[in-house]
Amino acid sequence: MSIDFLLQKQNPDGGWPYVRGKSWTEPTAYAVMALHGAGESAAVDRGVRWILATQRADGGWAPQGEVEDSTWVTGLVALLPEELLGSTVSERSVQWLMAICGRETSSLHRLRQRLLGEPFPPEQKFSGWPWFPGAAAWVGPTSVAILALDKANRRRQSPAVARRVKEGQDFLLARMCQDGGWNHGSARPLGYDSRAYPETTGMALAALRGSQSEKIGRAVTAAQQFLAQTRSADAQNWLRLGLLAHNHLSADPVPAAVIARTLSEASLGMVVAQAEKGHSLLWG
Repeated sequence: MSIDFLLQKQNPDGGWPYVRGKSWTEPTAYAVMALHGAGESAAVDRGVRWILATQRADGGWAPQGEVEDSTWVTGLVALLPEELLGSTVSERSVQWLMAICGRETSSLHRLRQRLLGEPFPPEQKFSGWPWFPGAAAWVGPTSVAILALDKANRRRQSPAVARRVKEGQDFLLARMCQDGGWNHGSARPLGYDSRAYPETTGMALAALRGSQSEKIGRAVTAAQQFLAQTRSADAQNWLRLGLLAHNHLSADPVPAAVIARTLSEASLGMVVAQAEKGHSLLWG
């Protein structure tokens, strides 16, 4: 998909659909990133107006208008440049992310475990982010939240935000699978080692940018192996970003062209291409 196609798919309300129909926050955030990098200011302005109009009272965003609660997509919006959203809106999105953690590491859940005498799993030592408030933390939303908070902290340093980023990265490292990548959640969900997935491996590796963990080398190897085999545009995008974050993305052409199924995948692919040229909106 091209920039022209992305422009054609913008809805009259300023947002974007996944494929067709109503506007959703995720494809709109990715489309604004891609078009901002391409210098398409008119379409970006319309997209930003849609985003600003859909911010919830708690400072977050829902996937679309019919969903009541703010969710993980707040992290995607928080990745947009502050000059587009405005400092107040950006700060409120950061505050929303700072207030959210997985249910399994909440104070109430930990108290319940102690009162019941239940063991405390080592991998639950660190707090990640859930897809929606009140649920358990997963690798995907945790990775997006880390990217957003790390970018905010680089823009305006905060010890509290830096600590939360570090805790999120420790969450990811604690949940690495034995093969060096990441599953969607726990490395041992049913008591045995689970296999990693390509898209979540790329997301986690991107979020671990700057980490000095000795586990990064294994993760890079896993990501390189996945990239050589994947036929998923989403996985390919995130694997390229993850490897780029650690300066391990090969200059060789992508092994096999894949077709983007959604506008989110197409837009993120454009963002990745811009990042490879040194212009990344994901980490500033």
